[in-house]
Amino acid sequence: MSYDENQHHDPRPRRSRRGVVAVVAAAALVAGGLGGWLVQRADDGPGGDAPAGSATSAGKPGDSASPTPAPTRSETLAPPTSSPAPSTSPAKRDLPLAGKVVVVDPGHNPGNFSHTREINKQVDIGTNRKECDTTGTATNAGYREADFTLDVSRRLRTLLEKQGAKVELTQDDDRPFGPCVDERARFGNEAKADAVVSIHADGSAVGNRGFHVILPDRVNAGAADTSKIVGPSRDLGERIAGKFLRATGSSPSNYVGGGTGLDVRKDLGGLNLSTVPKVFIECGNMRDPEDVALLTSASWRQKAAQGMADGISSYLQR
Repeated sequence: MSYDENQHHDPRPRRSRRGVVAVVAAAALVAGGLGGWLVQRADDGPGGDAPAGSATSAGKPGDSASPTPAPTRSETLAPPTSSPAPSTSPAKRDLPLAGKVVVVDPGHNPGNFSHTREINKQVDIGTNRKECDTTGTATNAGYREADFTLDVSRRLRTLLEKQGAKVELTQDDDRPFGPCVDERARFGNEAKADAVVSIHADGSAVGNRGFHVILPDRVNAGAADTSKIVGPSRDLGERIAGKFLRATGSSPSNYVGGGTGLDVRKDLGGLNLSTVPKVFIECGNMRDPEDVALLTSASWRQKAAQGMADGISSYLQR
């Protein structure tokens, strides 16, 4: 389950651990649970207008309480058509993200379920040692977080490549399990990424709804030193949160982050060991029927990818 990077899926509904909450909004929340600062961040920088086809209000699509059938594996893992790799042609150089490197980290791996011994291996995350990886969570109908994250990551890659960015995935269902959380951090570091986004979905209790973006806290222990990335990562995370809200119509989490859509943590190896700007995004709760109706919708997943792409583009062009 991805809200806790290293806690395995439990089929019973439960409350997620809240960690350290960042309350960054000075303004009071406006109607619909939208922080005033978050609306402002949606308008910051390039791409401030809502993308074509995106939601413009935070309504409650998919309000059926009945479980949504899980998409088939072929539906969830079939990637959208990818654009050609970035080149040095004049046309590519003129694109807004030409020369930028973005690492997209699809949380967990579909193969983790078959390699529990390997993913239970302890790795150093700076502050302490934790499991290599986890299986992630799933809906009650069996739609796995690992399948969700791959689908959204592939959509995000396509959108960013169309803007000229070089996009690398930490895994593309091309390895039996993992990578471990420390390896995921090294991937972005070695790529000298301008931005890294780790994509997840939460596994909390029914009634807990909405998205939140996890930001790195200040950590300086062992191999971990986040002092240089805390500020840039917050900027990246706030922009993604604002654009995600605008593109999807989803509200910030009602159970993490005090309504801001942001959460600061120091217990995640993928953030602790990063030397480049990086955030996690929990797109919704896979145990709440209303959020499940969104997460299992291909059209909503495209909006989610668009919101992330808009936030990343806004950050990289600031």
